[in-house]
Amino acid sequence: MHTSSSCPLQDVSSDAPTDLATIGVHGDDSLNAVSSAHRQVQDIAPALHVSTTYRYSNNPEELLEANDLDLENHEGYIYSREFAPNTKRAEAILSKIIGGKALCYSSGLGSLFAAYPKRVSIGLGYHGSKAVLDIHTRLTGLQCLPLDCDVNDLHPGDIIHLETPFNPTGEVRDIAYYADKAHSRGAFLLVDSTLAPPPLQDPFALGADVVMHSGTKYFGGHSDLLSGVLAVRNDEWFSGLWNDRITLGSVMGNMEAWLTIRSLRTLELRVTKQSDNARQIVDWLNDRPSKVISRVSHAVYQWKEEQQDWIGKQMPNGFGAVFAVNFSSPDIARKFPSYLQIFNHATSIGGLESLVEWRAISDATVDKRLVRFSIGVESAKDLIADLEQALVRLEAA
Repeated sequence: MHTSSSCPLQDVSSDAPTDLATIGVHGDDSLNAVSSAHRQVQDIAPALHVSTTYRYSNNPEELLEANDLDLENHEGYIYSREFAPNTKRAEAILSKIIGGKALCYSSGLGSLFAAYPKRVSIGLGYHGSKAVLDIHTRLTGLQCLPLDCDVNDLHPGDIIHLETPFNPTGEVRDIAYYADKAHSRGAFLLVDSTLAPPPLQDPFALGADVVMHSGTKYFGGHSDLLSGVLAVRNDEWFSGLWNDRITLGSVMGNMEAWLTIRSLRTLELRVTKQSDNARQIVDWLNDRPSKVISRVSHAVYQWKEEQQDWIGKQMPNGFGAVFAVNFSSPDIARKFPSYLQIFNHATSIGGLESLVEWRAISDATVDKRLVRFSIGVESAKDLIADLEQALVRLEAA
């Protein structure tokens, strides 16, 4: 990650509010319009700004050359690749929610591309992350190490990439352990916390140096936008990432930024409901004997099975809404989604609607017996009833 001298740093030191539910609604209040003779509109819902370019001042005395611009303190807008009204609002809220200075990107994988250095230690998780590493390896000679490599194999400046909970099973890894491992060698910890957004998990509190989210998922929450988010607490890193983003043009679009603001207003409501639904469903699946299911994987089951205190401490407010079921054969796994009535058979996670996916369709590396679930905000009772009728039909087939 490169460094630079000027950028619009987000303020994450404000004393109030601190509760997630309030921050989601009021985290961008400082950017609200002040009523004046020339500006009387006082929108409760922020306006959608679609422009990519903005007028300069008509006063020649206010015009500065590019080298003299102080973008951190510059009040106006110039070009949306630098920053734009809706993106600025979204990043203001995300900075407070995540607890670091947040930057939004055009996709989750776009944000990862921006973060990787020359050597990365990485393990189980989203197959797209490995694809980004393959591009870096081809372009820059990046070296990949196993997640559980010997600590002495790490060099200063390396990154441990830890996805937790990891995709597609929803199982978790110990953030504090990997933070200690990285820091003991002068390396850094990047946590992909996509499957455990606030309020479920706080990677910075456990030692993470960089927190990444695919904003498409829970920050978006409505299956209608594509974005990625990086958050850091190091001003130099933030400056470098911000300037790199200007050059590469990987900024989130205006519409996506506006939709993100809309979605963050209800983040806590959605995530807590989805996580609670998933826990009820996983408990039900584990208690229900079935001749077609061989294993259910989820952080809550891992917590009960392993009896590890760190799991509950790392995720004190719920274990996430993504889990996996391994069926007895690839053929049964492929057929199962077609028996469901409420669940949509589709990829992705984090939306209001519950999704189920025979994961082999979108991930060539996964066990073909695996079906991934992303639980939405519907009634847990109705979702369980849908699963029950599907399993009964499948078992009778």
